[in-house]
Amino acid sequence: MMFLIILLVIVCVALALFVLIQNPKGGGLATGSSASNMFGVQRTGDVLEKGSWILIALVVVLSMSITTMAKSGSGTGKSRLKDQVDKVVAPAAIGTETQQAAPAPAPKDSL
Repeated sequence: MMFLIILLVIVCVALALFVLIQNPKGGGLATGSSASNMFGVQRTGDVLEKGSWILIALVVVLSMSITTMAKSGSGTGKSRLKDQVDKVVAPAAIGTETQQAAPAPAPKDSL
């Protein structure tokens, strides 16, 4: 499950970069230098748009699979956490008398 979370973070960063590279007015990656004109304005926009849609789909699929795995309990940490919660002793209500254990005897000096 940890692998999927790391993969989700990487995909989210890539999606942010794809979105920041795009310019809604037709600029963006397709303008600025002659080297970027090898695809042309329209084709560069199409590649970035398709890449964005693919990354969005990956984010959705990864998020749903992480959620499904977490709810089904296939993660290893869930059972340990549940065991720890079950071991916790509930505090006594205010105003109720509780029996307190007698204090331990003081250690005797051997001097």
